[in-house]
Amino acid sequence: VVAKIASCDQRDVDLAVSAARASFESGVWSNLPPIERKDILLRFATLIEQHTLELAVYDSVEAGKVIRDNLEGDVPDTVRCFQYHAEAINKLYDQVAPTASDKSLGLIRREPVGVVGLIVPWNFPLLMAAWKLAPALATGNSVVLKPAELTSLSAIRLGALAVEAGIPPGVLNVLPGLGVNAGAAVAQHDDIDMVGFTGSTIVGRSILKAAAESNLKRVSLELGGKSPQIVFDD
Repeated sequence: VVAKIASCDQRDVDLAVSAARASFESGVWSNLPPIERKDILLRFATLIEQHTLELAVYDSVEAGKVIRDNLEGDVPDTVRCFQYHAEAINKLYDQVAPTASDKSLGLIRREPVGVVGLIVPWNFPLLMAAWKLAPALATGNSVVLKPAELTSLSAIRLGALAVEAGIPPGVLNVLPGLGVNAGAAVAQHDDIDMVGFTGSTIVGRSILKAAAESNLKRVSLELGGKSPQIVFDD
């Protein structure tokens, strides 16, 4: 036994989504000045870097990954991912759209989506979470993160480090649990504005269906694999 963790269900998802919605609507993160959001995410990246060995061990023990790969690849790449998106926060600008008249002005304004549900797989537990979390948080969204049930420890630790970095309560919610319970509840939830998923094509289809049957939430999918392996007896 590596650890005992919660197995979240519909009730837990409802509580997390409610906290995420409250934090988003309050503006405590979504309306934070870009430079302040940037500074917090940079502190988050620094804390991840300071806990490199701990996070690398979690992913190695749970996913069976070679510890060297985590120490030299996954964790440093996670740090760089958060640093990149943090630095981009105050360097992306809105646009002025072409208009047909000198008397009108068309503006294109970038806004956060709202509450985003993120479901990540087991093979790159920390790094996959970063690839989804960093852009979502950088753009002012509040997030509900559902890690794979087999590899949840690094995501849970990320949640604690996020609080230490100064990310306000309710902005990042980590819900370990089975896909059929917590994952399905995230996909079906009427108060989640977008869901991002990496995993199998079969589950991806079910998430599309759940999004269509609920509130027509936006969906981002990365499905299937392209690196099959053949293992011989010898």
